[in-house]
Amino acid sequence: MNQKSPTGIAAIARARTGSGTDILSEAIGSVRIGRAQACRVRQSGSWGMRFPAFAGSGFHILLRGSGWLIPATGRPRALKAGDVVLTPFGAELGFSHAPGLLKDLPLAAEVVSEGPHSPDPHSLDPHSPDPSSPDPADVEFLCGAYWLDHGQVHPYLRALPELLVVSPGHDRALQLRLLADLLAVDVSDAPPGSGATRPALLDLLLTHALRQWLEQNRDADRPETDDPAIAVALREIHTSLHKPWTVEQLGKTVGMSRTAFTKRFTTMVGKPPMTYLTGRRLSHGARLLRETKAPLATIARQVGYSTEFAFGAAFRREYGISPGRFRDLESRRACDA
Repeated sequence: MNQKSPTGIAAIARARTGSGTDILSEAIGSVRIGRAQACRVRQSGSWGMRFPAFAGSGFHILLRGSGWLIPATGRPRALKAGDVVLTPFGAELGFSHAPGLLKDLPLAAEVVSEGPHSPDPHSLDPHSPDPSSPDPADVEFLCGAYWLDHGQVHPYLRALPELLVVSPGHDRALQLRLLADLLAVDVSDAPPGSGATRPALLDLLLTHALRQWLEQNRDADRPETDDPAIAVALREIHTSLHKPWTVEQLGKTVGMSRTAFTKRFTTMVGKPPMTYLTGRRLSHGARLLRETKAPLATIARQVGYSTEFAFGAAFRREYGISPGRFRDLESRRACDA
């Protein structure tokens, strides 16, 4: 498959399997074998809660108020009412009234108690309001997840970033709010038939939120493929160019031997893994030369070369010009534009 195919993970979602099923539907269907769990979480004042990692997929919708998403790595992110946080493969995360560290947050009693592990009661947040209380709370979340007691999360979902934040547009916000309201009623009242309606509502919420994230995050520079294993390998390459990758290491990330991985990657992408990796490193290096003032040694390390000399030699082989000369020409071109 030609490497210039346009839409990355978004294209994978539209791709078809051999049976004619699109990959996103197949991925959502795969977690449906898990236990469907949902709950409302209400907080007031100075609050915080941590959700441990789990085997499965889920979401958190901020229905009311504002707060901060606290990831295990990276910076906290401000959230507003209507925002949706997706955990495609059950990564650990937390929420708080203010930026902070995940390790400092108490476990969230509402969801942890639904999971496969019983927490230490002393580790739970003692200040969480009763979700069924009629009294208003500063912040209200609706949380839902499929817990997998057996099996693994679909490779397509594992290929996504560990946390996805969606801020729906007006039309999508109405759709998600309607689904969230229906799920909230199902959680609060547990009416007859909730065993059937809850999984259906979880499916719809996960699908709608994932669709919007995919629409907002189309990767024009990542090859299209309907092979989940190769999609994972491509994600590793694109997000970790600095790593000293070998074909064997890339194969291990998707559980394949060196020979099998090379054959499959070449068939799906149109060129061998290391050829693709080198091209990606150099094209990203060229972009950094054009758009930043970072020293050559820094750029070399960022794209996986141990020295600027190694980067320069590879760059000249690819583009027929040294990195420094390339930067000078691009700078002059920008000034003339």
